Amino acid sequence: MQIAVVVNGEEHVRDVEPRLLLVHFLREDLGLTGTHWGCDTSNCGVCVVHLDGVPVKSCTVLAVMADGREVRTVEGLARGADLDPVQRGFIACHGLQCGFCTPGMLMTARWLLDHDPDPSTEDIRAALSGQLCRCTGYENIVRSVRWAAENGSEAAS
Repeated sequence: MQIAVVVNGEEHVRDVEPRLLLVHFLREDLGLTGTHWGCDTSNCGVCVVHLDGVPVKSCTVLAVMADGREVRTVEGLARGADLDPVQRGFIACHGLQCGFCTPGMLMTARWLLDHDPDPSTEDIRAALSGQLCRCTGYENIVRSVRWAAENGSEAAS
């Protein structure tokens, strides 16, 4: 089946199997390996991307469901050499640990800050509750999102 998808601002037309998951389309067909593939059951959240501006777990979305739509991956956060404030926050506040959950965390945090530029700690924790990090108690991750909120998150959208 042929699909046309705009990914990070660039249109891609590909023939895909109807059962192909969006995470595999991004990683294998487009070479965008920043979107990680973890649990395959939507529990871990490492595969979060934006589909028409809404965070989705790409391991539960078929690539054909993205036909005619826009996808933004972690590779699409930076603008050239300018990192998104969320990316800068994760660097500044050591929210990166092993890095496996980071793409999903970044994409979820970006969505949160796009919709609430000054979230409370509780709001940040609630937004990230669908993301599984096995390295930390989330303190540095929450600090990273807070840093982004305080240091220009509105400029990145």
